[in-house]
Amino acid sequence: MLGPELVERIEALGLEQVCCQNDMQLQIEHVTDLAAHDQILFIDADCSCHPPCKYSRVLPAKDNSYSTHAMTPAALLYLYTQHFRTAPPKVFLLQIRGYQFDLGATLSAGAAANLEIASQWAIQACKARNLEVAMPAPPPPAREQHA
Repeated sequence: MLGPELVERIEALGLEQVCCQNDMQLQIEHVTDLAAHDQILFIDADCSCHPPCKYSRVLPAKDNSYSTHAMTPAALLYLYTQHFRTAPPKVFLLQIRGYQFDLGATLSAGAAANLEIASQWAIQACKARNLEVAMPAPPPPAREQHA
């Protein structure tokens, strides 16, 4: 829910030279989608990263997902290098901290807040067409004030 929501927000901007694709799993067929781009941003919900999100560069790596139905971004890049015999485009992964992953679960308040922070940064990066811009440090948690 977090990844598709952010993809929809970016797509709604109608930015030139920004192509959005919304898929639930990476598969071998996605290798050809990478070839037409010089920068790629994968967006995914994650239950293990620190809130609000984690942003990292993805490098090619052969891992256990290489021969499964769903692949990691690193395995997809590895396959790209094997297929095209060239370096892949620059790829980044934005993992947004989610909390409820059960079927039919709604977006929690915490996940919604994390999505807002991730959206602000991702939209600015896409508008600038520069995914190498570092994500700012998250704000410190709000302190409770006692009366």
